[in-house]
Amino acid sequence: MADENPSIISHVSLGTNDFPAAREFYVKVLGTLGCRIVMEHEGAAAFGKAYPEFWIQTPFDGAKASRGNGVHVGFMAQSKAEVEAFFKAAIAAGATEDGDPGHRHDYGEPYYGCFVRDLDGNKIEAAFWDFELAAKLGMA
Repeated sequence: MADENPSIISHVSLGTNDFPAAREFYVKVLGTLGCRIVMEHEGAAAFGKAYPEFWIQTPFDGAKASRGNGVHVGFMAQSKAEVEAFFKAAIAAGATEDGDPGHRHDYGEPYYGCFVRDLDGNKIEAAFWDFELAAKLGMA
């Protein structure tokens, strides 16, 4: 099954109250991870590397978008440098810092990540998992 996608997630979608600003924010921030807009509709843009995995959009029901307490979206980085680039781009694009780049030992020694709040207050994360270190520690 070499062609099978190993992810358990089809996609994630976050609502926004200012679609043009959110679209611009995510173009800048997710670009640091090699992501781009792969599909777009009126008031909605889907980001990914090969297929739509992360959507930012105005709510379908027309109600105001709101963030969920305890909810966040984590994006996979390929290196610590990508985590740091994500963080810098997000802050430069208007995000609020919610955990600067670094190790979170509670998440495991191979974890390196950062957290920010996007323009609508949604918590997003960039995370790098060091598979080489995980193997050395017997975690892989």
